[in-house]
Amino acid sequence: MSESPRRTVVAGGTVVTPATTEPADVLVEDGVVVAVVAPGGAGPAWAGAERIDAAGLLVLPGGVDVHTHLDAVFRGTVRTADDFETGTAAAVAGGTTTIVDFCRPEAGEPLAAALAGWRERAAAQRPWADYGAHVILVQPDAAALDELDALPGLGVSSIKMYMAYPGRMMSDDGAILRAMQRAAELGLLVLVHAENGHAIDVLVDEALAAGHVEPEWHGRTRPPLTEAEAVHRAATLARMAGARLYVVHVSSAAALAEVERARSAGAAVHAETCSHYLVLDESMLEGRPRELAAGLVCSPPARSASDRERLWQALADGGLEVLSSDHCPFALHGQKIVDEDFTHIMNGLPGVEQRLLIAYQGVAEGRYPLERMVEAVSARPAELAGLAPRKGAIRAGADADLVLLDPAARTVFSARTHHSAADYLPYEGMAVAGAVRRVLLRGRTVVADGELVSDGRSGRYLPRTPAPAAAHPQLEEIGETR
Repeated sequence: MSESPRRTVVAGGTVVTPATTEPADVLVEDGVVVAVVAPGGAGPAWAGAERIDAAGLLVLPGGVDVHTHLDAVFRGTVRTADDFETGTAAAVAGGTTTIVDFCRPEAGEPLAAALAGWRERAAAQRPWADYGAHVILVQPDAAALDELDALPGLGVSSIKMYMAYPGRMMSDDGAILRAMQRAAELGLLVLVHAENGHAIDVLVDEALAAGHVEPEWHGRTRPPLTEAEAVHRAATLARMAGARLYVVHVSSAAALAEVERARSAGAAVHAETCSHYLVLDESMLEGRPRELAAGLVCSPPARSASDRERLWQALADGGLEVLSSDHCPFALHGQKIVDEDFTHIMNGLPGVEQRLLIAYQGVAEGRYPLERMVEAVSARPAELAGLAPRKGAIRAGADADLVLLDPAARTVFSARTHHSAADYLPYEGMAVAGAVRRVLLRGRTVVADGELVSDGRSGRYLPRTPAPAAAHPQLEEIGETR
């Protein structure tokens, strides 16, 4: 005898999609949205369904964060504070139900083997959120590029490359171009960390020679021009290859201008900013005690208040399509605070739990409507990551990943109450509009009344679909006037 379907009605809320905001009930069966109907329109077949009262609440699609670093090792030995258990606990507590993290193969390790190991490790940690993987390439040789052919079959639709960190993570222009050419043939999205690593190293050497060791010099040796130049170069290479480029963590108006210039020239360039660039700025590091300043060090660094305002504007008008967290947490004591110079500070911040409510500040402050917020934190990242139409939407056939947000409440960010294993929070004491009341992952409640549900750890690996393949153009077709 077949088991009865598991049915839930999320009733009485205001459902928000990229197109509309309207009172509606959401009908869920076996973890999938069946229909979005007028309030009270479920009908007699749903009389016995579980009812979740969403009166007075906004019903949003679960957040999709395509830029997190969980259970990751940096500089050879330093592991992030969060693994896939604690990091995804923080994610769902903040309304993010899907993440895309990073698999980095060891030198000489086959990509398929690296991904299999990454998946096994992530699954063993029993994540709270659904998850996928980008594959990192570091100066790939011909054999590694040949292995890219297998990624679509493994459910991977994107690769990431670095233009920073010479000797550790950086790929040169030739390797990036070859990888982009192969990615274009396969329909893979190419994520690029765009900072000029060699130029930054020169500026760092000069700063240290002059005796500058404080945390604020991390940012001073990575000025906006080092980011803007790298964005320009990455976009040029992508245009040569006919590849789709995704610029991660755009932090400055100068870098954003290069994104816009590349688009106007015909390049397929997508770009994100991160939540910390919308609320932090460089003045918060200057003249502060080492402990406070070190806790704000990230790459690229927080910029000026005018840069911050420009990022808000671009998020509103779509110049920046996605808001991610770049959640990369380290322990403040022992990793972030160091007795040596600024180059020894681990550069990364926690923030996956705060991302959605920081995005909501744009609504509360009148910068953009709810529909645009949902597009930036859920729908568009799902599309670019190859997760649509399953994720990032409230519509028939989509996973029932739902966030019930209370617009009348306020939340105070604090390390005492967040769910990350990080021992500090760069947003400590910040009061924001809104509060996440309930979160559903595939129709099951994982957060209730702002608290994690004890049996909610049911995250799954998500195979992702590449875009249709397109051959890269011949170099002679590319000219300055195109």
